[in-house]
Amino acid sequence: MKRLISRELLAAIGVCVAALWFAALYVKPAPPDHFTITTSAKGSAYYQLAERIKAEAAKKGVKIEIRESGASSENLKLLKNPDSGVQAGFVQGGLTNSIESPSLHSMGRLITEPVWVLYRGTEKLDHLTQLKGKRILTGPDGSGTSIPARKLLAANGITAENSTLISMPLADYAAAFEKGTADAGFLVLGTEDNRLQALMQQPGVRIMNMPQAGALIQRYPYLSPVTLKQGVVDFVRNVPEEDSSLVATKAALLVRDDLHSALVTVLSQAILAVQSKPALKDNGEAKLFTLGVEALSDDPEFTVPDDARRVYKNGPTFFQRVLPFWVATLLDRAFIMILPLIGIILPLARVVPLIYNWRMKRRILNWYRELKNLEHSLPKTASLDVIEQREQELAHIEDGVQKISVPIHLSADFYELRNHVEFVKRRIQLLRDGQAKASGQAVPAE
Repeated sequence: MKRLISRELLAAIGVCVAALWFAALYVKPAPPDHFTITTSAKGSAYYQLAERIKAEAAKKGVKIEIRESGASSENLKLLKNPDSGVQAGFVQGGLTNSIESPSLHSMGRLITEPVWVLYRGTEKLDHLTQLKGKRILTGPDGSGTSIPARKLLAANGITAENSTLISMPLADYAAAFEKGTADAGFLVLGTEDNRLQALMQQPGVRIMNMPQAGALIQRYPYLSPVTLKQGVVDFVRNVPEEDSSLVATKAALLVRDDLHSALVTVLSQAILAVQSKPALKDNGEAKLFTLGVEALSDDPEFTVPDDARRVYKNGPTFFQRVLPFWVATLLDRAFIMILPLIGIILPLARVVPLIYNWRMKRRILNWYRELKNLEHSLPKTASLDVIEQREQELAHIEDGVQKISVPIHLSADFYELRNHVEFVKRRIQLLRDGQAKASGQAVPAE
């Protein structure tokens, strides 16, 4: 029975299957259609930003669950815990970095959070060293306020040994100032935060100007400069009473390195859409110190995933803009699977026919070799036993030639081989006729 599929075709199919298997090893599984972001308390700047990102991601068919937490430090713990169910979270700049948290990456800096130093009294304070010996609120222990506050105080020689450092929730600051149980307080919050606004509206509470802001920024790379213009907080009360130099951290949205690349792409598209919109309050006023798209790819502490960086640089692709998430993901996965096949099939399309033709010609050439050896072994005269042996060898060759299967374009070579078989057959017959005459036997008429 003739083989229905050539060895070359089977080999080509095997190579393609191997290429698909190899590609599958490097293609991530199909992504889920949801993930969880941890923020802070409902109504906070983190939470409000997460809601806007959630709305944009929903347009692509991806669901984001927003989980409330106490502070940036708690978000960081959840991100580092693989069993928390959290894949993304807002973390204040300066709390960690890529050295301490190598499993985390940044989707960009999204929110500016100035380091506010508020104080009571008529004496003007413009250096942190002037807080020595005072009662200073530093936020809850381990919080996004406490860590930078204590770091900046220690750099200026202020410790628990020479001053009173008070750990207290930010929501209780206003009462502490009003009762006179605190002289100053650190807050790391967005400008529109209600807790900050309540403090700045209190009579006698002032914002510390930091002439050494530039030096602090050189020392701590996660800090950046901001300037609060005179009267911008309250024109009537002239708060602040002069242009004030401050330092600020920039909160990043960090993601775990096991977040699927397709979800990273959708998340980056949602962030780009949100950060591209005008930063306005409900009354139409501008929000202070807002960050635009230029801050998305610039993170001093973490790497930005390549998938996110491409979106931030070039925007979403045409298919990402017009197709639902699952369709775009399917096409991306199919492209990754097909790409190696293209690189294999194109060369195979040229090589396989050449190999096939070579193998087919080899079938003919092999029998030509046998036939040539037989012809060379024919003597001018031979005994009957030798002639019969040569006839058996020729019969074997003739039987093999009859079983050759070759394509149409090699038919001329095939029939040429058969003609040569007949030529050798006639030579053997001449030997037999000569042997018969020598022995006095009648030669049969042809």
